[in-house]
Amino acid sequence: FSYYQVGLGTKTGYKLFSVTSVDKLDCIYESETPDVYIVERLFSSSLVVVVSLSIPRRMNVYHFKKGTEICNYSYSNNILSVRLNRQRLVVCLEESVYIHNIKDMKLLKTLLNTPSNPSGLCALSINHSNSYLAYPGSSTIGEIIVYDANNLSTVTMIPAHDSPLAALTFNSSGTKLASASERGTVIRVFSIPEGQRMFEFRRGMKRYVNISSLSFSPDAQFLCASSNTETVHIFKLEQHGPSGEEECPTWGSYVGKMFSAASSYLPAQVSGVMSQERAFATVRLLVAGQRNVCTLATIQKLPRLLVASSDGQLFIYNVDPQDGGECVLEGVESEGSEVTVPVQACPSYAATCVCVYITLPVTPLLLSSPGYSEDGGAKKGEVIPEHEFAAGPVCLDDENEFPPVSNQQLC
Repeated sequence: FSYYQVGLGTKTGYKLFSVTSVDKLDCIYESETPDVYIVERLFSSSLVVVVSLSIPRRMNVYHFKKGTEICNYSYSNNILSVRLNRQRLVVCLEESVYIHNIKDMKLLKTLLNTPSNPSGLCALSINHSNSYLAYPGSSTIGEIIVYDANNLSTVTMIPAHDSPLAALTFNSSGTKLASASERGTVIRVFSIPEGQRMFEFRRGMKRYVNISSLSFSPDAQFLCASSNTETVHIFKLEQHGPSGEEECPTWGSYVGKMFSAASSYLPAQVSGVMSQERAFATVRLLVAGQRNVCTLATIQKLPRLLVASSDGQLFIYNVDPQDGGECVLEGVESEGSEVTVPVQACPSYAATCVCVYITLPVTPLLLSSPGYSEDGGAKKGEVIPEHEFAAGPVCLDDENEFPPVSNQQLC
């Protein structure tokens, strides 16, 4: 049975919710830590990473079920984002990236002097065997650096877009990477680790938009994208047979073939636009202009689109995987606390764990700290002796403390 979770940060604290049906949102944990703008949970485990506006340079790692702090680290500037899987924990600052070994929180690598990244944009594959990290390679064009977080080495650089990057996400196996630029008109999918372009989708042509999230479906057959407009797009990664024909042709694919046939008679710029795939399915949100994050999930054995908005609402839509079209609103869940936050996506984990987090904004300091410490700027804080981190590595194979996501059974 699939399990999905939502993290919500507000002025008065943060909450963790589980989503097991379209009409129920269960609060599984609530903290009164104020002004939390980053909350990241390690899949279905009890480990949670929290950053607060009161101390934006410090990352706290908690065992929330025991109510104890595992450890904390301080950095040279404000923390903009945190990503984690079962091998690595990545902390992104505006001009540096820190890679920790999640089993003992040892700092393994510091990537200094990275291109200015004021939004903290980065993506970490949740498949710890393919533990790839992606982050901007330029502040002026859409270059992507793909870094192997296991072997601590650069894999490739992908010239993805002409404009700076706005969104990045891996599929659950870490073999595909989707990206969008600040223009928001074209979304591209690349093979990993090769960095070859596999798919190109056109979100729109009339206007530039701010893409706020990208997310693959658990089987990587679909990709959804949300923005500051009222429309969420779902694209289908069409599979082709040996003859080049699609295995399950749709009306959209026939239209695409017609455009492709006509493109040979048109200028290169026009033919390139016409050869890009259009949305397979769409959602018309009730309100436009709000920050939101979307993800594709399977709930109650049916494909769904989840959209969490910055006003504290979670919308659940039915998705027709065969014919696409306009998705039907199935349920709406609301959180009563005041939410003054934009949203930030957390990657999905196959068919068993998809995280959607709503987080507070953070404004980087105008002046960074002079210099770095010997370990690259991260300073280890107090380690709580009562916790297993004090005695040794965290037991990720302990099914009671950190249940394997792939084997988890929930009712």
